[in-house]
Parts: sequence; structure tokens; C-alpha cells
Amino acid sequence: SRLEYAPSFNYFLPEPSPMSQSSFIHGFHAVIAKLRHQPQAILEIFIDEGRRDARVRDLLRHAELHAVRVVPVDAKRLEGMAGGGRRHQGVVARVSAEVRPVTLDDVLDTLEEPPFLLILDGIQDPHNLGACLRVADAVGAHAVIAPKDRAVGLTQTAIKVASGAAESVPYVTVTNLARTLRELKERGIWIVGTDAEAETDLYAASWPQACAWVLGAEGDGMRRLTRENCDLRVTIPMLGSVQSLNVSVAAGICLYEARRRMCA
Repeated sequence: SRLEYAPSFNYFLPEPSPMSQSSFIHGFHAVIAKLRHQPQAILEIFIDEGRRDARVRDLLRHAELHAVRVVPVDAKRLEGMAGGGRRHQGVVARVSAEVRPVTLDDVLDTLEEPPFLLILDGIQDPHNLGACLRVADAVGAHAVIAPKDRAVGLTQTAIKVASGAAESVPYVTVTNLARTLRELKERGIWIVGTDAEAETDLYAASWPQACAWVLGAEGDGMRRLTRENCDLRVTIPMLGSVQSLNVSVAAGICLYEARRRMCA
């Protein structure tokens, strides 16, 4: 076990800054990504004192490399910091509130599995954004990507509706979404768009594991350039009288189908 490192971290590092200047992130992917790209933003890491597995040892190696304070705590304390029943996986990090935004490269460069992304093209309703973040967290998506302009942004309402997912799922804003889609394709990531006018049914379509799902704005759908940059466009079967679904519901259907195939 490498948990013996924790006391030495506590010994030589200064006292952490006040809680009012920090927030919590949780989960191994989120914490290790932050350690690799913004170690200076992490004030301390709390680890389940009962874990002794390979993921903990990997995290401790990164923490030791950057001299980040690690504190073994009991599971109840972790649950409190992570916000009740959220899936903290046995690790929570306290990070400085004054840090630069996460970039797409920050996320993709840390992955050891095929990228699984959600892209929101011009979502205007903060409740929809928050709900989409919850879906992304639940299904294990690596990031949610959205344009900086003509989109709602991560407002307090969106954060509240996300119920903690805004802290656990990287939310990446980009200046030019069409260019970002092309860059993702250069990395071998398929762009799959949802489109009511698509000829291919979601359940009949095929796509690789490395994929980014694009959902368009409420009412208008994907913009033209976004649509043109899709490798595949699919439609969700609508068997009743209703002609459309809420964007977060559509995201849930598509992402869980993609996750189901990854696990098959």
C-alpha cells in the first residue's frame, strides 16, 4: 500500500487555504486529470482509508510527484464532501476557486480508454444544460462540450440542476465549435449527430467506441456547420403523437445506447 505517503504529505505541506476559497471535485478521472494538468490548483486530496487498489496507488504516485497533500478519511466524510450519495469512487479533491478553465486537450490527453463525449450545440435553457450534465455524469461521459457564444453557459441555475455533475464532469467551452469537431475527427473520434430528418435509426446505426454525440438547441436543432461536420446522423424513433423530445431526454437515450454497446 502507498497510503503511508499521506502522513509525510501532512507533515511538510502548509495549512490549506480557507474553505470559502475552494470547491470539491470527485472521482478518479476528474482528480487525476486535474493533477496532471493543474496540480497547483489542488489544495488537498481525501482518499477512502479502506482502499488499497491499483487506482489509489496510481493517484498517490501523481500526488507525490506534485507534492500534493493526501489525507486518508472514512467513507462518511467523503460522502459529505461529495454531496451525499454521489459516486465519489473513494476520492475527493479540494481545489482552488481561482483556476483556469479546463480545456479539451486537458481531458483527452489523460484518457486511457476511447473518448466518450457529449456536445451541446447552442443550448439556451440552464435547466436543460444542468440535466444534460447529470446524464453525462450518470453514463460516464468524459466531458461536455459547448460553444462559448449563443449558449447558456454554466450559470448557477445550471449548476444547481446538475446536482453535483458540474463538479464531476469537465465542462469545456470552445470558441469555434465547427473547428473543434474537425479537431476531434483528426483524433479518430466519430461525430454522431441527432437529427429528426436523418435517414438512419439510432438502433440500426453503427459507430466506433471513440465517439462524440451532438445534440442541437431546443427547437432549432444543430446548426448547419455542425451538421456538415457529423460523420453520422441518427434519428430517435418516435412512435407516438409527440414529434420531439427534451434535449436531456434525447441525450440520455443516445448516451445510454452508446454505453450499452461499449459494455456488450
